[in-house]
Amino acid sequence: MFFENINTPVFLAPLAGITDLPFRIICREYGADMCCTEMISAKALRFGDKKTRQLLKTDGETAPRAVQLFGSEPSVMASAAKEVEGDFDVIDINMGCPAPKIVKNGEGSALMKNPALAGKIIEAVVNAVKLPVTVKMRRGFESESCVKLSKIAEECGAAAITVHGRYATQMYSGRSSLEAIAKTVEAVKIPVIGNGDIFSAHAAVKMLKETGCRGICVARGSLGNPFIFREIKEYLASENVTTKTTTEEKLNTAMRHAEMLVCEKGGKIGILNARKHMAWYVKGMRGAAEYKKRFYAANTLDEIKQILQEVKLYGNYEADRSKTE
Repeated sequence: MFFENINTPVFLAPLAGITDLPFRIICREYGADMCCTEMISAKALRFGDKKTRQLLKTDGETAPRAVQLFGSEPSVMASAAKEVEGDFDVIDINMGCPAPKIVKNGEGSALMKNPALAGKIIEAVVNAVKLPVTVKMRRGFESESCVKLSKIAEECGAAAITVHGRYATQMYSGRSSLEAIAKTVEAVKIPVIGNGDIFSAHAAVKMLKETGCRGICVARGSLGNPFIFREIKEYLASENVTTKTTTEEKLNTAMRHAEMLVCEKGGKIGILNARKHMAWYVKGMRGAAEYKKRFYAANTLDEIKQILQEVKLYGNYEADRSKTE
């Protein structure tokens, strides 16, 4: 695997509607060892969907780059993997998405209920490309099946596995099971990456120690907080977070992020995408609820910049790392 020489890799998880090119670039700058695209529909690629192809842009993104594909047909998944192979360094297969519309089509976490088909998909993709193929899954759908599916993934040639320690039916409620991740680590020889409830450097280290996983995959803990990658890296190196994220740095990053989104996607779509990110950046600051309303009403980049300038003057940032993913 590409991360064999990285002591403890820390990745940005694929997040639908979130991990577009601008956000991936920012997270890499703050220390993420690799970032993954949003979920890419293999079937949409097959039919040449323009919006789907836009999700594959990598201009200016540092290698290694990962792409995540989802689908339920082995041949279609293999074809999609072959099509994107030249632009990425790792291909990840989604077997963990719990979204009802994905599950209804027999894709995402629904594949955990059909291990025979899951194995065929993994094998087809592995045989179609020369890149490392990884698999992201949940603890199970309704019962624990991550160990069984991980063994199948290993037998079918997967290079690594990411396990989110919640059942698909939990969505994002409850707690991520470190025990389920630890069981998977014990069951296979390929690297296991832990995912779920990583909202701080302390949580990342706790997962590493209690599961024995090879690395960490950060998802919702990165929203409005790409700085978490720097914090985790520093904590791993010195058992201390030496660089504190200031209000100014946070807001300057938010402003740059908004500019990148507008540059990448155009004014209308860029602003629509920027609104939610701006709300996440100011979370925990004085007056955050009111700023959030104003961000969601903003229609131009200048309006967003004006609000951010006001936050700089009046906001009082207090990081809240007590929440769970």
